[in-house]
Amino acid sequence: MEDTTSSKGPPNLDPRNVLVTGASGFVGGRLIRRLIGQGCQVSGLCRSQQPELEALGVEMKYVDLGDARAARDACSGMDTVFHTAAKVGIWGSMSEFREANVEGTQAIINGCRDFEVAKLIYTSTPSVVFNGQSLSGADESLPYGADIPCPYPATKAIAEKAVLDAHGQAPGYLKTVALRPHLIWGPGDANLIPRVIDRARKGRLRIVGDGSNRVDLTYIENVIDAHLLAEFSLDNAVNNPGGKSYFITNDEPIFLWNWINELLELHEIPRLEKSVSFDRAISIGRLMETVWKALRLKGEPPMTRFVASELAKDHWFDIAAAKRDLSYHPRVSMKQGMETFLRYANQQNGM
Repeated sequence: MEDTTSSKGPPNLDPRNVLVTGASGFVGGRLIRRLIGQGCQVSGLCRSQQPELEALGVEMKYVDLGDARAARDACSGMDTVFHTAAKVGIWGSMSEFREANVEGTQAIINGCRDFEVAKLIYTSTPSVVFNGQSLSGADESLPYGADIPCPYPATKAIAEKAVLDAHGQAPGYLKTVALRPHLIWGPGDANLIPRVIDRARKGRLRIVGDGSNRVDLTYIENVIDAHLLAEFSLDNAVNNPGGKSYFITNDEPIFLWNWINELLELHEIPRLEKSVSFDRAISIGRLMETVWKALRLKGEPPMTRFVASELAKDHWFDIAAAKRDLSYHPRVSMKQGMETFLRYANQQNGM
C-alpha cells in the first residue's frame, strides 16, 4: 500500500479492484472518475445505461438493488466496495424504500462477506438521527431517530446499522465505515440547487420559520475526499474508523435562507420575502400527507412534516471525529465551491 500524501487530495492506495454502486448518481459518478485517476480497475453498478463511464473503461453492471443475487454477485473479485446507491426522496411507499435501501444494502453486505471483500464504505445521511428538533453542533453520539416521518432516512438508518454491525464479521475480515454527508452540491448537481431554483421560479418557495436557521452543506469534491480517506483510514493502527459513522460537511454552517436568497440573486430571481410559520408548515405537511395517501396521488406533496423540519430548524454538525479518524478537512470552501459552480452553470448556459 502506497502511503503518499498530496496537497491535492487524499493519499493514494495501490491500484485495486473497486465496485461503486449508484454509478449513475452524483456521488457515484464523481467517485468513479477519481478512482480511475488513481489507477483502479473500477466496476459500476446502476440501472441506467452509462456510455460515458463505459468509454472510460468502467465495467458496468446494470443491476437493480432489488435483485439480491445480482447485487451480491457484483461484489465478486473486489477489494473495496463503495455503496453509494439508494432510493432517495421525501415520499413513497415504505416497501419500495425498504427493498432498495435495506434489502439492497444487505445484498451488498452479503456479497462482501461471501467474496471476502476487504472494505465496504457506505454513503449514509445525517437524517438517520432526525428527531424533529434543531441539531446545532450535533455529533455522532446522537441515537438513530425514532418514528422518522419519511421512508428515506428511516430505511437508511436500518441499512447503516447493518453495515456497521457487519464490521469484522466472519468468514472474511470485512472492514466497514459509514459516512453522513449533508446536502451535497456542486457542478453536476441535479437535485439540490436545481430544485431550489425551479421552485423559486414557479413561485412555490417560501421561507419556513423565522429564517434564522443554520445548516451545513457539503461540496461534492469534499464528499469524494471523505470517501477515499475513509477507505485509506480503515488500515489505521490508531483511531481506526471501522464500524463507526461520521458526519461529513464543509464545516461552515450557513444561514439557509440567506444562502438561498444569494443563490436566487445570482440567477436573477427575486429574493424570497414571504414566509410561513413552522407550526403552520407542519400542519400543512400533515394534511398533505393524509390527502396524498388517501387519494393515492402521484408525485411528492409540496410539503411534508419532514421537509418542514428540514427547512425551519438548525442542521449543522460537529465533524471533529472525521477530522481525527479520517484526517478529513474540507479542501474546497463554500466560497470557492460557489465560484466553481457559477462557472460551470455559465458554461452550461453558453455564457
